Amino acid sequence: MSFGQIPYDVAHLLGGGMLLSGFVLLYQRRLAAMTGAFAAQGALLALAVAWQGFIQEEPGLFISALVAAAVKAVLIPLALRAFILRLGLQRRVEPGLGIGASLIAGVALVALACLVVLPATAGAAALLREDLAIALSVVLLGLLMMVTRRHAIGQVVGLLSLENGLVLAASGVQGMPLVVEIATAALVLVLAGVAGFFVLLLRERFESLDLSLLHRHRGEGE
Repeated sequence: MSFGQIPYDVAHLLGGGMLLSGFVLLYQRRLAAMTGAFAAQGALLALAVAWQGFIQEEPGLFISALVAAAVKAVLIPLALRAFILRLGLQRRVEPGLGIGASLIAGVALVALACLVVLPATAGAAALLREDLAIALSVVLLGLLMMVTRRHAIGQVVGLLSLENGLVLAASGVQGMPLVVEIATAALVLVLAGVAGFFVLLLRERFESLDLSLLHRHRGEGE
C-alpha cells in the first residue's frame, strides 16, 4: 500500500486532520473553542479508527470507533462545557507560553517524532510507519499543551488529546487487542478526571485563602 491508493490516502488524511487539530488546540485561548476543537479531534479519531478497522478487516476496531465517537466527540466535550458554566470559570485564559512560541515548539516536536519513528521502523510497512509518526506527534502536542497551559481545563484537555494519540497508534498496529485499547483509554480518562479535580480544588482553596487574607489586612488597616 503506497501513496495514490485510497486506503493509504484516507488514513493519512484522517491522521493529518488529528495532527492539525492538535495545533488548533495549542492556538486556542477561549475555553469554549478549546472544547470544540477537542470534540473535532475526537470525531476524527473515531473516523480514523473505523477506517483502520476497514483496512485491517478487524470488527473490534469498529467498536473502538463507536466508543471514541460517543465519549470523545460528545460526552466529554459536553461535560467540560457544563463544568465550565457551573463553576463560572474564565472564558478566556492566557497560556504560560505565548501562542507563537507554542506553535513553533509544536512544529519542532512533530519534526522530532518523525526523526525518531521513521528510522526506528525502517523495516515496517509505509502506512504503519507514517501512522505511528503522526500518532507520536499528537501525543507530544498533547504533552506540550499540558505543560504550557495554566488553567486546569486546558491541562485536562491536553492529557485527553495525548490519550487520543495513544489510541490512534494502537489502532494502526494490526492485531492490537480491543481490551488493551479500552483499558488504556479508561485508565488515562480516570487519571485526567482525578488530576483536573485536584487542580481545581487546590486553585479554589488558594483563591479563598488569598481573599480571606486580603479582608483581614483591610480590617486591620481600618
